[in-house]
Amino acid sequence: MLQRVRTLAFEAAKFGVVGAVGFVVDVTVFNLLRYAGDPGLLEAKPLTAKALSVAVATLVTYAGNRHWTWADRPRSGMRREVTLFFVFNAVGMAIALICLGVSHYVLDLRSAVADNVSANVVGLGLGMAFRFWTYRTFVFRRDP
Repeated sequence: MLQRVRTLAFEAAKFGVVGAVGFVVDVTVFNLLRYAGDPGLLEAKPLTAKALSVAVATLVTYAGNRHWTWADRPRSGMRREVTLFFVFNAVGMAIALICLGVSHYVLDLRSAVADNVSANVVGLGLGMAFRFWTYRTFVFRRDP
């Protein structure tokens, strides 16, 4: 039992590091698209900016998770892994988009701080828990 907890903690820590790198990529791309320039390229389209930033971060996190977090797990076919990774990541992105959409359009909180908190703190936190469980359970399975 102790070994299982240690293994899970070690995986979660590596997943967290990969996620932190992905987070930096996501937030940087999101804010560049929304606020770089006058006006920003996607200043009036926060959902589009978020979808694009998550897509870029997904490429980074797939590589990190496949080659570091779960490098010890057998490969079950790249097409299968990539497809599942992107599907589950899309669900995780939808969680962040729902949080951003509710904050921005329903609650009418439209500042840069509100958009970042709703999308990149609340949405990303909920999405991260979902991703960790699905990636380790379905994408990078111990026994394919």
